[in-house]
Amino acid sequence: MKPARPPRARRRRARLGLACAIGWAGLSLPPPSRAADARPAGVFVPGAADRAFVDDLEHRTFTWFWDAADPQNGLIPDHYPSPDRFASIAAVGFGLTAYGIGAERGYVTRAQAVARTLATLRFFAAAPQNATEDGAAGYRGFYYHFLDPRRGVRFARWSELSSVDTTLLLGGVLFAQSYYDRDTPPERAIRRLADRLYRRVDWAWMRRRAPLLAMGWTPSGRFLRNDWDGYNEGMLIYLLALASPTHPVPAGTWQAWTGTYARQWGRFQGQTLLNFAPLFGHQYSESWIDFRGIRDGWSRDHDLDYFENSRRATYAQRAYAQANPGGWRDYGPDIWGLTACNGPGIATRTVDGRSRSFLAYSARGAGRDYVSDDGTIAPTAAGGSIAFAPEIALPALEAMKARYGTRVYDRYGFVDAFNPSFAGGAPHGASPGSASFWADTEQFGIDQGPILLMIENWRSGLVWTTMKKNPYIRAGLIRAGFTGGWLDGLQRQARGDVSAHGHG
Repeated sequence: MKPARPPRARRRRARLGLACAIGWAGLSLPPPSRAADARPAGVFVPGAADRAFVDDLEHRTFTWFWDAADPQNGLIPDHYPSPDRFASIAAVGFGLTAYGIGAERGYVTRAQAVARTLATLRFFAAAPQNATEDGAAGYRGFYYHFLDPRRGVRFARWSELSSVDTTLLLGGVLFAQSYYDRDTPPERAIRRLADRLYRRVDWAWMRRRAPLLAMGWTPSGRFLRNDWDGYNEGMLIYLLALASPTHPVPAGTWQAWTGTYARQWGRFQGQTLLNFAPLFGHQYSESWIDFRGIRDGWSRDHDLDYFENSRRATYAQRAYAQANPGGWRDYGPDIWGLTACNGPGIATRTVDGRSRSFLAYSARGAGRDYVSDDGTIAPTAAGGSIAFAPEIALPALEAMKARYGTRVYDRYGFVDAFNPSFAGGAPHGASPGSASFWADTEQFGIDQGPILLMIENWRSGLVWTTMKKNPYIRAGLIRAGFTGGWLDGLQRQARGDVSAHGHG
Protein backbone atom coordinates (compact mmCIF):
# COMPACT_ATOMS: atom_id res chain seq x y z
CA MET A 1 0.00 0.00 0.00
CA LYS A 2 1.34 3.42 -0.90
CA PRO A 3 2.09 5.62 2.11
CA ALA A 4 -0.27 8.51 2.64
CA ARG A 5 0.99 11.95 1.82
CA PRO A 6 2.27 13.61 5.00
CA PRO A 7 0.16 16.54 6.19
CA ARG A 8 1.38 20.06 5.53
CA ALA A 9 2.41 20.61 9.15
CA ARG A 10 4.82 17.69 8.86
CA ARG A 11 6.23 18.66 5.52
CA ARG A 12 6.80 22.29 6.50
CA ARG A 13 6.87 22.08 10.27
CA ALA A 14 9.23 25.00 10.66
CA ARG A 15 6.69 27.57 9.95
CA LEU A 16 4.44 27.36 12.71
CA GLY A 17 35.82 16.52 25.47
CA LEU A 18 34.62 13.25 26.67
CA ALA A 19 34.34 12.96 30.41
CA CYS A 20 35.10 9.97 32.59
CA ALA A 21 35.65 7.66 29.59
CA ILE A 22 32.11 8.29 28.37
CA GLY A 23 30.87 8.62 31.91
CA TRP A 24 28.56 11.19 33.41
CA ALA A 25 29.91 14.66 32.83
CA GLY A 26 26.76 16.49 33.85
CA LEU A 27 26.37 20.13 32.88
CA SER A 28 27.36 23.10 34.94
CA LEU A 29 24.27 25.24 34.64
CA PRO A 30 25.00 28.95 34.96
CA PRO A 31 22.87 31.05 37.25
CA PRO A 32 20.06 32.80 35.40
CA SER A 33 20.87 36.27 34.17
CA ARG A 34 17.60 37.76 35.40
CA ALA A 35 16.17 37.29 38.87
CA ALA A 36 12.65 37.04 37.45
CA ASP A 37 13.65 33.89 35.63
CA ALA A 38 15.21 32.11 38.60
CA ARG A 39 15.20 28.34 38.59
CA PRO A 40 17.42 25.56 39.95
CA ALA A 41 21.03 25.86 38.85
CA GLY A 42 24.18 23.85 39.36
CA VAL A 43 25.30 20.36 38.37
CA PHE A 44 22.52 17.79 38.28
CA VAL A 45 23.84 14.43 39.45
CA PRO A 46 21.70 11.42 38.47
CA GLY A 47 21.33 8.50 40.84
CA ALA A 48 21.98 4.86 40.05
CA ALA A 49 18.42 4.23 38.90
CA ASP A 50 18.53 7.34 36.71
CA ARG A 51 21.73 6.16 35.08
CA ALA A 52 20.35 2.72 34.39
CA PHE A 53 17.26 4.26 32.79
CA VAL A 54 19.26 6.61 30.59
CA ASP A 55 21.66 3.84 29.59
CA ASP A 56 18.70 1.79 28.46
CA LEU A 57 16.92 4.63 26.67
CA GLU A 58 20.03 5.75 24.81
CA HIS A 59 20.85 2.23 23.65
CA ARG A 60 17.28 1.55 22.50
CA THR A 61 17.09 4.85 20.63
CA PHE A 62 20.40 4.19 18.90
CA THR A 63 19.14 0.75 17.89
CA TRP A 64 16.19 2.39 16.13
CA PHE A 65 18.61 4.18 13.77
CA TRP A 66 20.78 1.12 13.28
CA ASP A 67 17.86 -1.19 12.49
CA ALA A 68 15.86 1.32 10.45
CA ALA A 69 18.67 2.29 8.05
CA ASP A 70 19.26 0.50 4.78
CA PRO A 71 22.84 -0.79 5.16
CA GLN A 72 23.43 -0.53 1.41
CA ASN A 73 22.53 3.12 0.82
CA GLY A 74 22.20 4.48 4.38
CA LEU A 75 18.69 5.82 3.84
CA ILE A 76 16.55 5.97 6.99
CA PRO A 77 12.74 5.96 6.92
CA ASP A 78 10.79 8.91 8.15
CA HIS A 79 8.96 6.56 10.54
CA TYR A 80 9.64 2.98 11.56
CA PRO A 81 8.89 0.09 12.07
CA SER A 82 5.78 0.47 9.88
CA PRO A 83 6.29 -1.46 6.60
CA ASP A 84 5.18 1.33 4.22
CA ARG A 85 7.60 4.19 4.44
CA PHE A 86 9.65 6.85 2.67
CA ALA A 87 13.17 7.90 3.58
CA SER A 88 13.82 11.18 5.39
CA ILE A 89 17.08 13.00 4.69
CA ALA A 90 16.82 14.71 8.08
CA ALA A 91 16.61 11.31 9.78
CA VAL A 92 19.78 10.36 7.89
CA GLY A 93 21.57 13.36 9.39
CA PHE A 94 20.64 12.26 12.89
CA GLY A 95 21.59 8.69 11.97
CA LEU A 96 25.07 9.66 10.77
CA THR A 97 25.62 11.25 14.17
CA ALA A 98 24.10 8.24 15.94
CA TYR A 99 26.72 5.92 14.45
CA GLY A 100 29.54 7.83 16.11
CA ILE A 101 27.67 7.73 19.41
CA GLY A 102 27.19 4.01 18.97
CA ALA A 103 30.89 3.50 18.35
CA GLU A 104 31.82 5.45 21.48
CA ARG A 105 29.28 3.61 23.62
CA GLY A 106 30.23 0.19 22.28
CA TYR A 107 26.84 -0.51 20.71
CA VAL A 108 28.68 -1.17 17.44
CA THR A 109 32.37 -1.27 16.56
CA ARG A 110 34.08 1.72 15.01
CA ALA A 111 34.58 -0.37 11.87
CA GLN A 112 30.83 -0.97 11.66
CA ALA A 113 30.12 2.73 12.14
CA VAL A 114 32.68 3.62 9.47
CA ALA A 115 31.18 1.16 6.98
CA ARG A 116 27.62 2.42 7.51
CA THR A 117 28.73 6.06 7.31
CA LEU A 118 30.80 5.52 4.18
CA ALA A 119 27.94 3.73 2.42
CA THR A 120 25.64 6.64 3.27
CA LEU A 121 28.00 9.35 2.06
CA ARG A 122 28.79 7.47 -1.14
CA PHE A 123 25.10 7.19 -1.89
CA PHE A 124 24.47 10.92 -1.45
CA ALA A 125 27.57 11.87 -3.41
CA ALA A 126 26.50 9.71 -6.36
CA ALA A 127 22.72 10.35 -6.21
CA PRO A 128 21.47 12.28 -9.26
CA GLN A 129 21.28 16.06 -8.93
CA ASN A 130 19.18 17.77 -11.60
CA ALA A 131 15.99 19.78 -12.13
CA THR A 132 13.77 16.93 -13.36
CA GLU A 133 10.50 16.20 -11.60
CA ASP A 134 10.98 12.54 -10.80
CA GLY A 135 14.49 11.33 -11.56
CA ALA A 136 16.66 13.17 -9.07
CA ALA A 137 17.57 13.00 -5.40
CA GLY A 138 18.28 16.72 -5.31
CA TYR A 139 19.43 19.83 -7.10
CA ARG A 140 22.25 22.34 -6.59
CA GLY A 141 23.54 20.36 -3.61
CA PHE A 142 20.20 20.34 -1.78
CA TYR A 143 18.12 17.18 -1.40
CA TYR A 144 14.44 16.40 -1.45
CA HIS A 145 12.82 16.10 1.94
CA PHE A 146 11.61 12.53 1.25
CA LEU A 147 13.32 9.99 -0.99
CA ASP A 148 12.23 6.62 -2.30
CA PRO A 149 14.05 4.21 0.05
CA ARG A 150 15.00 1.84 -2.75
CA ARG A 151 15.57 4.04 -5.80
CA GLY A 152 16.97 6.97 -3.81
CA VAL A 153 15.16 9.67 -5.81
CA ARG A 154 12.35 12.10 -4.99
CA PHE A 155 9.58 10.09 -3.37
CA ALA A 156 6.65 12.04 -4.83
CA ARG A 157 5.92 15.37 -6.42
CA TRP A 158 4.67 16.82 -3.13
CA SER A 159 8.17 16.36 -1.65
CA GLU A 160 10.06 19.65 -1.77
CA LEU A 161 13.76 20.34 -2.17
CA SER A 162 14.22 21.28 1.47
CA SER A 163 16.74 23.75 2.86
CA VAL A 164 16.16 22.73 6.48
CA ASP A 165 16.17 18.98 5.91
CA THR A 166 19.33 19.28 3.80
CA THR A 167 20.84 21.21 6.71
CA LEU A 168 19.94 18.49 9.21
CA LEU A 169 21.50 15.96 6.84
CA LEU A 170 24.63 18.10 6.75
CA GLY A 171 24.73 18.22 10.53
CA GLY A 172 25.42 14.49 10.41
CA VAL A 173 27.74 14.82 7.42
CA LEU A 174 29.94 17.39 9.19
CA PHE A 175 29.88 15.38 12.41
CA ALA A 176 31.23 12.44 10.41
CA GLN A 177 33.88 14.65 8.84
CA SER A 178 35.25 15.62 12.26
CA TYR A 179 34.59 12.41 14.17
CA TYR A 180 36.32 9.98 11.80
CA ASP A 181 39.77 11.50 12.07
CA ARG A 182 42.05 8.48 11.73
CA ASP A 183 44.59 8.11 8.94
CA THR A 184 42.98 5.08 7.30
CA PRO A 185 41.62 4.82 3.75
CA PRO A 186 37.96 4.50 4.84
CA GLU A 187 38.11 7.43 7.28
CA ARG A 188 40.00 9.60 4.79
CA ALA A 189 37.26 8.79 2.27
CA ILE A 190 34.59 9.86 4.76
CA ARG A 191 36.29 13.21 5.24
CA ARG A 192 36.65 13.79 1.50
CA LEU A 193 33.05 12.90 0.74
CA ALA A 194 31.73 15.03 3.60
CA ASP A 195 33.67 18.00 2.32
CA ARG A 196 32.38 17.45 -1.21
CA LEU A 197 28.75 17.23 -0.08
CA TYR A 198 28.95 20.42 1.95
CA ARG A 199 30.85 22.45 -0.63
CA ARG A 200 28.43 21.77 -3.46
CA VAL A 201 25.35 23.20 -1.69
CA ASP A 202 24.42 26.43 -3.46
CA TRP A 203 23.16 28.47 -0.52
CA ALA A 204 23.24 31.72 -2.49
CA TRP A 205 20.77 30.28 -5.01
CA MET A 206 18.31 29.60 -2.15
CA ARG A 207 18.19 33.38 -1.42
CA ARG A 208 15.22 33.84 -3.72
CA ARG A 209 14.03 36.86 -1.73
CA ALA A 210 17.28 38.21 -0.32
CA PRO A 211 18.49 38.60 2.33
CA LEU A 212 16.62 35.58 3.77
CA LEU A 213 16.82 31.97 2.60
CA ALA A 214 13.79 30.20 1.14
CA MET A 215 12.35 27.13 2.79
CA GLY A 216 12.56 25.11 -0.38
CA TRP A 217 11.97 24.63 -4.08
CA THR A 218 10.11 22.33 -6.44
CA PRO A 219 10.69 21.86 -10.18
CA SER A 220 7.05 22.69 -10.93
CA GLY A 221 6.25 25.28 -8.30
CA ARG A 222 9.74 26.69 -8.02
CA PHE A 223 10.64 28.40 -4.73
CA LEU A 224 8.30 27.95 -1.79
CA ARG A 225 6.48 31.08 -0.68
CA ASN A 226 7.97 31.18 2.81
CA ASP A 227 11.45 32.16 3.92
CA TRP A 228 13.36 31.43 7.11
CA ASP A 229 12.36 34.34 9.28
CA GLY A 230 11.72 34.53 12.99
CA TYR A 231 13.47 32.42 15.61
CA ASN A 232 13.27 28.68 14.88
CA GLU A 233 15.52 25.75 14.00
CA GLY A 234 16.98 27.93 11.25
CA MET A 235 20.15 28.74 13.18
CA LEU A 236 22.07 25.86 11.63
CA ILE A 237 20.80 26.71 8.14
CA TYR A 238 22.20 30.22 8.29
CA LEU A 239 25.45 29.18 9.98
CA LEU A 240 26.22 26.64 7.27
CA ALA A 241 25.24 29.10 4.55
CA LEU A 242 27.56 31.74 6.02
CA ALA A 243 30.51 29.37 6.28
CA SER A 244 30.37 27.95 2.76
CA PRO A 245 33.71 28.31 0.93
CA THR A 246 31.96 27.91 -2.44
CA HIS A 247 28.46 29.45 -2.33
CA PRO A 248 28.23 31.64 0.79
CA VAL A 249 25.60 34.16 1.70
CA PRO A 250 26.72 37.65 2.83
CA ALA A 251 27.79 38.06 6.45
CA GLY A 252 24.93 40.48 7.09
CA THR A 253 22.43 37.71 6.41
CA TRP A 254 22.59 36.58 10.05
CA GLN A 255 21.76 40.05 11.34
CA ALA A 256 18.92 40.31 8.81
CA TRP A 257 17.52 37.06 10.17
CA THR A 258 17.86 37.94 13.85
CA GLY A 259 16.20 41.25 13.01
CA THR A 260 12.98 39.27 12.51
CA TYR A 261 12.96 37.94 16.10
CA ALA A 262 11.15 40.84 17.76
CA ARG A 263 7.63 39.47 17.71
CA GLN A 264 8.74 36.31 19.55
CA TRP A 265 10.54 37.94 22.47
CA GLY A 266 8.55 38.23 25.66
CA ARG A 267 7.07 36.60 28.72
CA PHE A 268 5.40 33.17 28.74
CA GLN A 269 4.57 30.98 31.74
CA GLY A 270 6.92 32.84 34.05
CA GLN A 271 9.89 32.94 31.66
CA THR A 272 11.26 35.78 29.56
CA LEU A 273 12.55 34.25 26.36
CA LEU A 274 12.72 34.17 22.61
CA ASN A 275 9.70 31.99 21.95
CA PHE A 276 9.16 29.18 19.50
CA ALA A 277 6.17 27.13 20.59
CA PRO A 278 7.24 23.57 19.59
CA LEU A 279 10.39 22.48 21.42
CA PHE A 280 12.00 21.05 18.29
CA GLY A 281 12.84 24.62 17.25
CA HIS A 282 15.07 24.89 20.31
CA GLN A 283 16.56 21.41 19.92
CA TYR A 284 17.56 20.78 16.32
CA SER A 285 20.44 23.23 15.85
CA GLU A 286 21.56 22.81 19.44
CA SER A 287 21.80 19.05 19.04
CA TRP A 288 25.00 19.75 17.09
CA ILE A 289 26.19 23.14 18.37
CA ASP A 290 27.04 24.05 21.95
CA PHE A 291 25.70 27.57 22.44
CA ARG A 292 26.66 27.76 26.12
CA GLY A 293 28.60 30.93 26.79
CA ILE A 294 28.81 32.15 23.18
CA ARG A 295 26.73 35.11 22.05
CA ASP A 296 25.85 36.94 18.87
CA GLY A 297 24.72 40.56 18.69
CA TRP A 298 21.12 39.71 19.48
CA SER A 299 21.92 37.61 22.54
CA ARG A 300 24.38 40.19 23.85
CA ASP A 301 21.65 42.82 23.62
CA HIS A 302 19.25 40.55 25.54
CA ASP A 303 21.77 39.27 28.09
CA LEU A 304 21.37 35.53 27.51
CA ASP A 305 22.81 32.89 25.22
CA TYR A 306 20.73 30.54 23.08
CA PHE A 307 21.33 27.63 25.45
CA GLU A 308 19.85 29.60 28.35
CA ASN A 309 16.97 30.60 26.11
CA SER A 310 16.24 26.95 25.36
CA ARG A 311 16.48 26.15 29.04
CA ARG A 312 13.81 28.75 29.72
CA ALA A 313 11.65 27.33 26.93
CA THR A 314 11.84 23.93 28.60
CA TYR A 315 10.76 25.36 31.94
CA ALA A 316 7.97 27.33 30.29
CA GLN A 317 6.58 24.15 28.71
CA ARG A 318 6.58 22.37 32.05
CA ALA A 319 4.85 25.35 33.69
CA TYR A 320 2.26 25.34 30.91
CA ALA A 321 1.48 21.67 31.60
CA GLN A 322 1.18 22.38 35.32
CA ALA A 323 -1.23 25.24 34.63
CA ASN A 324 -3.02 23.02 32.07
CA PRO A 325 -5.33 25.72 30.69
CA GLY A 326 -6.88 23.23 28.25
CA GLY A 327 -7.86 20.80 31.00
CA TRP A 328 -6.17 17.80 29.37
CA ARG A 329 -5.79 14.54 31.26
CA ASP A 330 -2.61 13.72 33.21
CA TYR A 331 -0.77 17.00 32.54
CA GLY A 332 1.45 18.00 35.44
CA PRO A 333 5.03 18.54 36.62
CA ASP A 334 6.21 15.20 35.20
CA ILE A 335 3.84 14.66 32.26
CA TRP A 336 4.51 17.42 29.75
CA GLY A 337 5.99 18.17 26.37
CA LEU A 338 4.63 19.69 23.16
CA THR A 339 6.42 19.61 19.83
CA ALA A 340 5.89 18.42 16.26
CA CYS A 341 4.75 14.82 16.49
CA ASN A 342 2.18 12.28 15.44
CA GLY A 343 -1.33 12.30 16.90
CA PRO A 344 -4.54 10.29 17.24
CA GLY A 345 -5.94 11.62 13.97
CA ILE A 346 -8.49 14.22 12.93
CA ALA A 347 -11.39 13.49 15.26
CA THR A 348 -13.86 15.03 17.71
CA ARG A 349 -14.61 13.23 20.95
CA THR A 350 -16.38 13.97 24.20
CA VAL A 351 -13.82 13.89 27.03
CA ASP A 352 -14.86 14.52 30.64
CA GLY A 353 -18.09 16.05 29.42
CA ARG A 354 -16.41 18.39 26.89
CA SER A 355 -16.27 18.18 23.13
CA ARG A 356 -12.58 18.01 22.19
CA SER A 357 -10.86 18.15 18.81
CA PHE A 358 -7.81 16.03 18.03
CA LEU A 359 -5.12 16.25 15.37
CA ALA A 360 -2.94 13.91 13.32
CA TYR A 361 0.69 14.93 12.76
CA SER A 362 1.00 18.56 13.82
CA ALA A 363 3.46 21.16 15.10
CA ARG A 364 2.05 21.18 18.62
CA GLY A 365 3.54 23.75 20.97
CA ALA A 366 3.03 26.30 23.70
CA GLY A 367 4.62 29.71 23.63
CA ARG A 368 4.00 33.40 23.35
CA ASP A 369 3.90 32.95 19.56
CA TYR A 370 1.09 30.39 19.61
CA VAL A 371 -0.48 27.49 21.48
CA SER A 372 -1.52 24.29 19.69
CA ASP A 373 -2.48 21.54 22.12
CA ASP A 374 -4.82 18.57 21.80
CA GLY A 375 -3.55 16.64 24.82
CA THR A 376 -0.86 14.78 22.85
CA ILE A 377 2.47 14.38 24.66
CA ALA A 378 5.68 13.79 22.70
CA PRO A 379 8.50 12.25 24.77
CA THR A 380 11.05 13.89 22.48
CA ALA A 381 10.01 17.26 23.91
CA ALA A 382 11.52 16.30 27.27
CA GLY A 383 14.14 13.91 25.87
CA GLY A 384 15.54 16.42 23.41
CA SER A 385 15.70 19.01 26.21
CA ILE A 386 17.59 16.84 28.68
CA ALA A 387 20.82 18.75 28.11
CA PHE A 388 19.06 22.05 28.82
CA ALA A 389 17.28 21.07 32.03
CA PRO A 390 18.03 17.51 33.14
CA GLU A 391 16.55 18.11 36.57
CA ILE A 392 13.06 18.35 35.07
CA ALA A 393 13.45 16.47 31.77
CA LEU A 394 14.76 13.22 33.25
CA PRO A 395 11.99 12.87 35.87
CA ALA A 396 9.44 13.48 33.11
CA LEU A 397 10.83 10.68 30.96
CA GLU A 398 10.96 8.32 33.91
CA ALA A 399 7.39 9.18 34.90
CA MET A 400 6.11 8.54 31.37
CA LYS A 401 7.67 5.09 31.31
CA ALA A 402 6.50 4.24 34.83
CA ARG A 403 2.94 5.43 34.28
CA TYR A 404 2.21 4.15 30.77
CA GLY A 405 4.62 1.23 30.49
CA THR A 406 5.07 -0.75 27.31
CA ARG A 407 2.39 1.22 25.50
CA VAL A 408 4.84 4.11 25.27
CA TYR A 409 8.23 2.42 25.78
CA ASP A 410 9.25 -0.46 23.54
CA ARG A 411 12.32 -2.03 21.97
CA TYR A 412 13.25 1.31 20.36
CA GLY A 413 12.66 3.51 23.39
CA PHE A 414 9.73 5.91 23.50
CA VAL A 415 7.06 5.81 20.83
CA ASP A 416 6.60 9.07 19.02
CA ALA A 417 3.63 10.31 21.06
CA PHE A 418 0.67 9.38 23.24
CA ASN A 419 -2.56 11.04 24.31
CA PRO A 420 -4.15 10.20 27.69
CA SER A 421 -7.26 12.19 26.75
CA PHE A 422 -8.03 10.20 23.62
CA ALA A 423 -9.80 7.04 24.80
CA GLY A 424 -11.28 4.33 22.62
CA GLY A 425 -11.15 3.83 18.89
CA ALA A 426 -8.09 3.73 16.71
CA PRO A 427 -8.14 6.27 13.89
CA HIS A 428 -4.34 6.26 13.76
CA GLY A 429 -1.94 3.79 15.27
CA ALA A 430 -3.77 2.62 18.39
CA SER A 431 -4.02 -1.08 19.11
CA PRO A 432 -7.47 -2.51 18.26
CA GLY A 433 -9.60 -2.84 21.35
CA SER A 434 -7.44 -0.49 23.39
CA ALA A 435 -9.78 1.89 25.17
CA SER A 436 -7.48 3.41 27.81
CA PHE A 437 -5.57 5.98 25.78
CA TRP A 438 -4.04 6.51 22.38
CA ALA A 439 -0.37 5.68 21.90
CA ASP A 440 1.58 5.60 18.68
CA THR A 441 3.07 2.31 17.52
CA GLU A 442 6.18 3.68 15.85
CA GLN A 443 8.97 6.20 16.11
CA PHE A 444 9.98 9.12 13.88
CA GLY A 445 13.61 9.80 13.00
CA ILE A 446 13.40 13.54 13.57
CA ASP A 447 12.05 12.92 17.08
CA GLN A 448 14.38 10.06 17.96
CA GLY A 449 17.37 12.14 16.88
CA PRO A 450 17.17 14.89 19.52
CA ILE A 451 16.62 12.30 22.25
CA LEU A 452 19.79 10.41 21.33
CA LEU A 453 22.05 13.37 20.56
CA MET A 454 21.02 15.42 23.58
CA ILE A 455 21.36 12.51 25.98
CA GLU A 456 24.91 12.06 24.74
CA ASN A 457 25.62 15.78 24.92
CA TRP A 458 24.41 15.78 28.51
CA ARG A 459 26.39 12.67 29.44
CA SER A 460 29.69 13.35 27.70
CA GLY A 461 29.47 16.33 25.36
CA LEU A 462 30.51 14.05 22.47
CA VAL A 463 28.54 15.66 19.66
CA TRP A 464 29.22 19.22 20.80
CA THR A 465 32.94 18.53 21.29
CA THR A 466 33.23 16.89 17.89
CA MET A 467 31.48 19.76 16.12
CA LYS A 468 33.71 22.33 17.82
CA LYS A 469 36.57 20.83 15.82
CA ASN A 470 34.80 21.35 12.51
CA PRO A 471 36.21 24.37 10.65
CA TYR A 472 32.91 25.11 8.90
CA ILE A 473 30.97 25.26 12.16
CA ARG A 474 33.54 27.61 13.67
CA ALA A 475 33.61 29.77 10.54
CA GLY A 476 29.83 30.09 10.47
CA LEU A 477 29.67 31.15 14.10
CA ILE A 478 32.43 33.72 13.65
CA ARG A 479 30.87 35.18 10.49
CA ALA A 480 27.56 35.44 12.34
CA GLY A 481 29.28 37.53 15.03
CA PHE A 482 29.46 35.00 17.87
CA THR A 483 32.11 35.59 20.51
CA GLY A 484 32.95 34.37 23.99
CA GLY A 485 33.20 31.06 25.77
CA TRP A 486 34.67 28.07 23.99
CA LEU A 487 34.77 29.93 20.66
CA ASP A 488 37.22 32.52 21.99
CA GLY A 489 39.21 29.73 23.62
CA LEU A 490 39.62 27.92 20.31
CA GLN A 491 40.64 31.12 18.54
CA ARG A 492 43.26 31.87 21.19
CA GLN A 493 44.54 28.31 20.89
CA ALA A 494 44.73 28.61 17.12
CA ARG A 495 46.69 31.88 17.38
CA GLY A 496 49.01 30.24 19.87
CA ASP A 497 49.61 27.27 17.58
CA VAL A 498 50.46 29.59 14.70
CA SER A 499 52.82 31.65 16.84
CA ALA A 500 54.56 28.54 18.19
CA HIS A 501 55.29 27.42 14.64
CA GLY A 502 56.65 30.81 13.62
CA HIS A 503 53.90 31.80 11.18
CA GLY A 504 52.44 35.28 11.09
